[in-house]
Amino acid sequence: MFPILDTERLVLRELTEHDAQEVLNCFSNPDVLRHYGQNPLTNIEQVKQIIKNFSKNYDEKRGIKWGISLKGQKGIIGTIGFQEWSTEHKRAEISYALFPESWGKGYAQEAVNRVLAFGFEEMDLMRIGAIVFTENEASNKLLTKLGFEKEGILKNYMHQNGVPYDTNIFSLIK
Repeated sequence: MFPILDTERLVLRELTEHDAQEVLNCFSNPDVLRHYGQNPLTNIEQVKQIIKNFSKNYDEKRGIKWGISLKGQKGIIGTIGFQEWSTEHKRAEISYALFPESWGKGYAQEAVNRVLAFGFEEMDLMRIGAIVFTENEASNKLLTKLGFEKEGILKNYMHQNGVPYDTNIFSLIK
């Protein structure tokens, strides 16, 4: 069964097809994608397939993706999850994205803290990594604040709109 996680203000829950329009809105927004390393999503059918893939990845223990909702409200304000999950090596990489209207309110920190605890306590992870554009000051600052250690820089590691970018590689070890 897919784990539902609660925080003081948030509910982290499985994404469903009902979330497709909001996921499309988020991941077609240039402000959100500026430091995400992903091409914009373009249509609902594409998003529905991605949501199915998230479910399949969870079933196969390769990844897990939650929709982030405000308690008592419908819809989502973003997504968070683990990819590159290896049960053998007890590691995964975290990623998250919030809609711009939810930036600067502490939601990312609240969601990341809860997902980190779940990763270490319930998924038996020993290492959680993160790859972040060097220009993404908010995420670099957040991860450092939460105890992640910067391990180095990956040169020209991700491309956004055909332009190569350097990324920081972070880790948090249990």
